[in-house]
Amino acid sequence: MQTRAALVAGLVLALACAPSGPTATIATKHGPVQVTLEVVADDASRQRGLMYRDKLADGHGMLFVFDEEVEHPFWMKNTVIPLDMIFIASTHRIVGIIQNATPLSLTPVSVGKPSKWVLEVAGGYSTRAGIATGDQIDFTHLP
Repeated sequence: MQTRAALVAGLVLALACAPSGPTATIATKHGPVQVTLEVVADDASRQRGLMYRDKLADGHGMLFVFDEEVEHPFWMKNTVIPLDMIFIASTHRIVGIIQNATPLSLTPVSVGKPSKWVLEVAGGYSTRAGIATGDQIDFTHLP
């Protein structure tokens, strides 16, 4: 009886700790990396992005979803924290990464390749997590 109670308690704890929202799993050469996502898919949300936020924890990011797979330049207007921008093709391959984009810069940055999604994470996180161009990324629970 005690074993069954421990099993049920462990299962409840595991379910409570599991991410329930959208996530990305990136297959890196060092193993999978999971990122909890905040998804922005409309013009107003994409324009605001991570403006005015003073922190972004490792393992969390904002996923910009676009209707078209084209080159998507980004800027850092009113964004006070450095960010890594991970550009992802419709094939779910990372086509390029801008590392530690300069806060508050109005200069557009791009990897010069078409992308369907752009994932912004904390500056330097892509290096810390071993995320690289060519890695495969999969999404779960996207709206």
